[in-house]
Amino acid sequence: MSDRDYWERHARNYDASLRWVLGRPLPRMLELASEAVHGKRKVLEVAAGTGIVTSALAQTSDHVVATDYAAAMVDALEQRVQGAGLENVTCEQADIYALPYAAGEFDAVVAANVLHLVPDLSAAIQALRSVTKPGGVLVAPTFCHDETRMSWLVSRILAVSGFPGHRRFTMQSLRGALEENGVRVARAELLPGLIPIGFMEAVF
Repeated sequence: MSDRDYWERHARNYDASLRWVLGRPLPRMLELASEAVHGKRKVLEVAAGTGIVTSALAQTSDHVVATDYAAAMVDALEQRVQGAGLENVTCEQADIYALPYAAGEFDAVVAANVLHLVPDLSAAIQALRSVTKPGGVLVAPTFCHDETRMSWLVSRILAVSGFPGHRRFTMQSLRGALEENGVRVARAELLPGLIPIGFMEAVF
């Protein structure tokens, strides 16, 4: 099964698994993400999934372009956006490696809980950089699978179930990966949970 096939098949139960199994860090993550894009004119969200983060971004920015590469996720995303009456959100299907947007089009880009999933991290970061204005903001909260003994164990169990992870970060290694790709981390906070989230707000 390809990575994309996995997400097409799991779109229906994505919300439940994220909220009820791994959801402890989510409220703080949403708060921080919303703060990070406050007042931004145009925000790109990649790997938006079913839109759990999208609604928070829409509350504080002028316009959000929310994308995912799995059609089933985009369908669920559109339903959530329409149900919430979010008129400042556009939903589109797009691949993180081939974003169909102009250079420097966005003031901020949000990549929530996806950097551990991309096969080519450097290419993904460069693709995000290309559509963001110089000095623009990258918001990259990311599950840190190797941060604690418990998260290490949970991550290995997920792998056996077919979860398509490509790397297991700690807070330190996540920051290092961003900085190695020329991104300056401006804010970092570890959000505790079964698998903790490393919240990274950075500048291109």
